[in-house]
Amino acid sequence: MASAYIIESLRDRLAWSTELRRERDKRPPRFSEGSHAGVTRGAAGPGTTLTPHPLSMSETDQQATVFIVDDDPSVRTALRRLLESVGHSCEAFGTATEFLKRAEVGVSGCVLLDVRMPGPSGLDLQRLLKAAGHEIPIIFVTAHADVPLTVRAMKAGAIEVLTKPFDDQSLLDAVQQALERDGTLRRAREEHDRIQHRFDTLTLREREVMGLVVTGLLNKQIAALLGTAEKTVKVHRAQVMHKMGADSVAALVRMADRLQLTKLS
Repeated sequence: MASAYIIESLRDRLAWSTELRRERDKRPPRFSEGSHAGVTRGAAGPGTTLTPHPLSMSETDQQATVFIVDDDPSVRTALRRLLESVGHSCEAFGTATEFLKRAEVGVSGCVLLDVRMPGPSGLDLQRLLKAAGHEIPIIFVTAHADVPLTVRAMKAGAIEVLTKPFDDQSLLDAVQQALERDGTLRRAREEHDRIQHRFDTLTLREREVMGLVVTGLLNKQIAALLGTAEKTVKVHRAQVMHKMGADSVAALVRMADRLQLTKLS
């Protein structure tokens, strides 16, 4: 059975990776505070060192979790132990329904997802998460991969489709890639939210002025369009720059692009 093979393989890997971690813990730290323990690419096995490497990550990145969704409890346990042995935070679920309930309170990180499970399948869960607005990266881990399934999963945004039995290093590399993508997506959302909050503080007239400034119009042209004095436009423009925290028109244009205001102009 494929699941028995992967469980035995992961147990062997866990034994030596745990021993390596014990040896590493006896030494002084090799990376600075705030770094994240990752692994180097290469086939892992006895005698191969899992080397931690530093990544620049924010406080929210450090809270990222690897969510394991698989109906086989032995696979869930083996995967969780492997991932935790290299420093990842994990949560495990036996069904897609259980994970959907967890996702209701917010999730960040990535999902290791089996394809065939009782109830909603892995592909069903991928679709439901997307419909609910969760952009968390997904890695499919399955013994039943074929070309149509892989194409469908990747088109829907999956990071990778790994076929059991798989190389543990391939899994760890895919997880690292998924966590980095999640961090990038969350930072982009946070930046958008900050800009939107600033934009919400503008008055209606200031929003009108901002929309015209980012199109490249001069104060005199804006005044003519709005039927007001050029001096008044200057005052509104200064307020827009201050409230939006923009130190140049170019910076204001970038903010407008993030809010998609230029497409509405």
